[in-house]
Amino acid sequence: MAATTTDHDEDTTEPKAPSPSPRRGRIATAVSVFGELLITAGLILGLFVVYSLWWTNVVADRAANKQGDKVRDHWAQDTGPGALDTKDGIGFLHVPAMSKGEVLVKKGTSSKVLNDGVAGYYTDPVKAALPTADKDGNFSLAAHRDGHGAKFHNIDKIDKGDPIVFETKDDWYVYKVYDILPETSKYNVDVIDQVPKESGVKEPGKYITLTTCTPVYTSEYRYVVWGELQRVQKVDSDRTPPKELR
Repeated sequence: MAATTTDHDEDTTEPKAPSPSPRRGRIATAVSVFGELLITAGLILGLFVVYSLWWTNVVADRAANKQGDKVRDHWAQDTGPGALDTKDGIGFLHVPAMSKGEVLVKKGTSSKVLNDGVAGYYTDPVKAALPTADKDGNFSLAAHRDGHGAKFHNIDKIDKGDPIVFETKDDWYVYKVYDILPETSKYNVDVIDQVPKESGVKEPGKYITLTTCTPVYTSEYRYVVWGELQRVQKVDSDRTPPKELR
């Protein structure tokens, strides 16, 4: 007998899923592409940060070391009185509180100069008074705080009473920090005046001023440290550092 079917037999055919609309497909594709672009942009930004905060330091330190070696070689070969060499560098700055070792000091504060991982003395808008001239005035300096050697990165570690030493071929100039300005306008040129009255002094003297950008990783304001000359110590044959650097 042939089999028969009834109304109670189950239909085992699976229902077909509805196909996505063309509009939803375009949105999904756009979101996917946008996500990939964000990832790529993030990678590029990360590489830029690495370049700005690490690789520029490496390159600048190499350049500064090479220039510094050249200056010291020149000093070693010249047995007479030290002539001021404003091209290769006039000496080395030592600030124990910043823990960055010696910093070559050159003429000028342009990016071209400072990007080589050095400190530069101001020639504009107020001309720095060089200590080698043995005259009253303000030996005003600038250096980068981040990137390109970041020689003044730890300027905020300096306290009142700390030593700042400037080394030339023939002399050690020993300064003592007497005032600090953690933040001021980058247009405030009074801080590098020959008599920096914002630091509290009123009479001519032999001062030193360190300036750099602040806050860290920005250039919105300036951080300023002032010092006053305490003594000048002659360089001996062994170039023995003054007690403040031992």
